[in-house]
Amino acid sequence: MPAFLARRYDELIGVERHDDVPVAFMRRGRRYAVRAVLAHWWETGAWWDGATGEGADRTAGVADDEREMWRVEATAAGRSSVAVVELCFAWSTGAWTLTAVLD
Repeated sequence: MPAFLARRYDELIGVERHDDVPVAFMRRGRRYAVRAVLAHWWETGAWWDGATGEGADRTAGVADDEREMWRVEATAAGRSSVAVVELCFAWSTGAWTLTAVLD
């Protein structure tokens, strides 16, 4: 049996940052405070797709799908339970999404 399970999402969220680190986010009308950053990494798009990939810059022929990923512990306002979630900032669109909730 796996050590954890992840539910995958692609939900747009609002994120508050301090010194470029997420400190809180809004999801489904509820505010979550980030208690700890567990991991931070970068992901790039499918470079092999070239100009045909989603989000591609047609003039340069290069896909610009770089994403900044954050795995954080967060607590909803007024609750004591902690959730581990993955947040994603897409540099090409400037949008934040919640990509996973880990159990």
